[in-house]
Amino acid sequence: MFMLGYFLQALAGVVHVLLMAIMLVVIARAVLSWVSPDPYNPIVRVIIQLSEPLLYPIRRRLPILGGLDLSPMLLILAAVFLDNFLVPSLQRIALNMLS
Repeated sequence: MFMLGYFLQALAGVVHVLLMAIMLVVIARAVLSWVSPDPYNPIVRVIIQLSEPLLYPIRRRLPILGGLDLSPMLLILAAVFLDNFLVPSLQRIALNMLS
């Protein structure tokens, strides 16, 4: 049973890192939308390619309010919620299995 506890602990750590990476990419995309970056810059292309699959489903369902795209904020809020709910829940389950 201890192996499942360690697995859940490791899974919680991986989920936390993935959620932080999602937040960083979305924030970088939002900052890029404020300036006029070179679309052929490799860093800009990677940020757009990583963020667009996450933002497009939200944009499709969320109306644009006065030209303001709220999809990055909604995605960041969802990532923060999952980071504050899912990760501690997995850690607590893992600790209960280990003790």
